[in-house]
Amino acid sequence: MTTTPTTVRFTEEMRGYASFGTEDPEEGYRAGEAAGNFLMFHLTIETGDIDRFYRDPEHEGVATGWVRCDQLGGTHQVKEGVFNLFVSGDDRREREMRYRLFFNDGVGNPLTFTGVKYVRDHPGFDVWSDTSTLYSKILSGHVSEPEDDEASVVASGILRIRKRDFARQLTTFRASGPSLGAKVRAFLLFMGLFAGKLFDVYVLERIGFEPPGS
Repeated sequence: MTTTPTTVRFTEEMRGYASFGTEDPEEGYRAGEAAGNFLMFHLTIETGDIDRFYRDPEHEGVATGWVRCDQLGGTHQVKEGVFNLFVSGDDRREREMRYRLFFNDGVGNPLTFTGVKYVRDHPGFDVWSDTSTLYSKILSGHVSEPEDDEASVVASGILRIRKRDFARQLTTFRASGPSLGAKVRAFLLFMGLFAGKLFDVYVLERIGFEPPGS
């Protein structure tokens, strides 16, 4: 007998600017904003089986939706998308939220949108800035992560979540599963994972706590 997996999903919308021919996201954002090169996405992110998602150190989910950029021909459906929640970065004190979206531009050229939110405790209370700022690149081709450094950068920029969009995002959380209890458990697991990772970064790291065996 197969058991129906219990999953959590939510919808996220981020907006910003990007510049073509620029590899640095901050520089790309400034130039893109000045030129009016708007870039955004609208995604539904789903965890798949919540127990697998919770145990997986990559906390990998599936992203579906669309990317919009007028300079690339308008709105384009995501053909394949991956989202990673709070994975370890190069710095052990940092966590990253990663996005990788395959799509095609208006004339059919394959492109990859990659984005990273860098979650790290800096002076001051920066949890909102960290979790709402996505440093982004658009790469030529459908590029897997190991190929990023060799890929040609088409554009770069920064996307952000507006506070009103974040408030709307909170209303989109849904759990699906075989019972109400299973759905409530899935929701609590996801929220516990999210809050726990933030606590690790912004509280334990700040006080210099070292977990056993580290």
